[in-house]
Amino acid sequence: MPGRYREPLLISLKQAQEEHFCLTREVIIEISRSLGVPVSDVFGVASFYSFLSTKPRGSNIIRVCGSVACYLKKSHMILESVADKLGIRPGETTADGRFSIEFTNCIGACDTAPAMLINHDVHGNLTPRKISRILKLYT
Repeated sequence: MPGRYREPLLISLKQAQEEHFCLTREVIIEISRSLGVPVSDVFGVASFYSFLSTKPRGSNIIRVCGSVACYLKKSHMILESVADKLGIRPGETTADGRFSIEFTNCIGACDTAPAMLINHDVHGNLTPRKISRILKLYT
């Protein structure tokens, strides 16, 4: 894909996801047509970046960090705690459509490891006990 299409493509994908909550086949085709970029290139970018999604997700997306700093501070326990509280596993969405969980690489909060991102909000220095209080902020 020529470099000149990358920036408008990412901007278009991000805007479309904010509007539709996921990048459906129809949305990808429309972006392809509007930018004159092959559908395969649009889908490739949409499916590559973890902050973009081609399948529906909850209105609150929880990304538990699995970077080295967070892993060393037991981010897997945080992931398990969030999953247990919500009754879903990574990659799933609650039945009411309020939450989705993802295990992702660095979210840029290494100084507060273990950390997670809910939508655009960073929560750090996590413990399983803090999870309930944090989740209540989004219900």
